[in-house]
This record gives sequence, C-alpha cells and structure tokens, in this order.
Amino acid sequence: MVSIVYRQKSVQKFGAIEAGGTKWVCGIGSGPSDLVTTQIPTTSPEETIGKAIAFFKDHDLAAIGIGSFGPVNLDRASPHYGYITSTPKQGWQNTDVAGAFHAARNIPVGFDTDVNAAVLGESRWGAARDVASCIYLTIGTGVGGGAILDGQLLHGLMHPEMGHIRIPHDLLQDPFPGACPFHGDCLEGLASGPAIQKRWGKPARELPPDHPVWALEARYLALAIANFVFTVSPARVILGGGVMDQAQLFEMIRAELLEILNGYIRLPTPFVIPPGLGNRAGVLGALALAELAALT
Repeated sequence: MVSIVYRQKSVQKFGAIEAGGTKWVCGIGSGPSDLVTTQIPTTSPEETIGKAIAFFKDHDLAAIGIGSFGPVNLDRASPHYGYITSTPKQGWQNTDVAGAFHAARNIPVGFDTDVNAAVLGESRWGAARDVASCIYLTIGTGVGGGAILDGQLLHGLMHPEMGHIRIPHDLLQDPFPGACPFHGDCLEGLASGPAIQKRWGKPARELPPDHPVWALEARYLALAIANFVFTVSPARVILGGGVMDQAQLFEMIRAELLEILNGYIRLPTPFVIPPGLGNRAGVLGALALAELAALT
C-alpha cells in the first residue's frame, strides 16, 4: 500500500479541479461515490478561473485540489509556486492558478500536474491501491507521466516530463520526423494523438484496429515503459488518454515490452493496465490533493 496517509476524522467536502488545456473539470465531494462535477471550457485565464471560483462559491469546503496542465511551478519556496509557467497554451503563460483560489477562498489549496493528480487518484481509489510505486502515462493530445515511488509523488527540479524522453527511432521503418515543437521525435513527438494524425492523415479514433499505426504505437510505448522500468522501477504502469481507447493496444504493448526486457526483469501481473477510475482519474486525483492539503 502507498504510504500517503489520509487522516480526516470526519466526512468533509473538498473541491477538485482537473485543469486541462481544453476544459476544466470541477468537482465537489469526499470521494468517488459522491463526487459531483461540471465542465468549464478553457478560454482565457480570467474567465476560466473566474467560472471555477464561482462554481465553488456557495459550498463549505475544507480544501481545494488542482491538477493542472503545465509546465507548472511546484517549488514552494518560489514566489511563483502554483503558477502555470512556459506552457504553449496561448495566453496562459505565467498564470497564477493556486494563488487565485487561495485568495478567493482562504482555504488550503493542493497543486500539482494533471498526471501526478491522476496517479494519485489511482493510488487512492483506483488500479494502484495495492502497490507503493506506480506510473501513470496519458497518451492523447500530448504524452505526460506522473509517478508515485515508495508512496510519495515524484518531484525534483520541477516535475516528471515523461513525454519528452528520447526513444529509438528507426527512420527507415518510420521516416516521420516527429511532431513535438521542442524535440521533434521524442516520445510525444512520435506517439501522441497529433503525431498519429500528422503521420497517417487521420485522427487515431478513425484508424481501424488492424492499421499499421498500432504496431508502431505499441513499439514506441513499450520502449518508453522499458526505460521507466529500468530507471524508476514501478510496480505497475497505468496507461490512459484518448489514444489508449484502442483496447488491442494493451496486449500489443505487453508483448513488445517482454521482448525488449528479454528476461532481464520479471514483471508482476498485472503490470501494464488501463486506469481503474477511467476518465475520472484526474479529477479524483485533484480531490486527493485537496485531502492532503487539508492535513498540512
């Protein structure tokens, strides 16, 4: 079990925000059974944050948790803690997110990346409740990753940017140069939804299960997971995001991963799995961030 401990003595209500680049999912509750959510389109910071603050206005909350798109500043010693920083999302660079909610409500605010929130939600209520170390990868508009190691969310210089690792790219097999504006053919540049669309001319959801895209996708994701197995050593890997709606991908990734590891590391079962919380992992993880914030 993870070592993050939740010690609320009575049932309290928390606010939760999965702050995405397209929409914000805002929720109020104490856990999966009573969470009530609404969606707010991501427009300007002023409008989006204002609508989210209004959603929570008439509710007695112990804390608010925010899992945000990034990059974000998680250094509590920094005057810019709680900011979205150098994001490519137009108009959102250097936006104070956590501070706006603290100023509006004067209650504790938990803040982290959207994928760290998702892995926290999965460890609290979902597919990683029984392990102390796990990784959550989301493969969609971008590729992002969050990790819990020995029961603690992984932070360092900033936060994990797992989508930007470099993986082997056979240009004879796949001449696509990559779609990442920063690194070209990093993992995100090769395996994200936009990369699939640019390479094949159609979005992932329109490509049939027997299309060659999926063998290539499975290979790239397995290579990435192998790197994380060798470096981070998770006990479980959870794969979410729109690209992973192709159910056949999981077995293809597992087979590729075993081939890459070549018997050097024996993996537990289950190891590569879908989220237990489905598309609610992010907002429920934000709720868990609020729980933790209320304790500090």
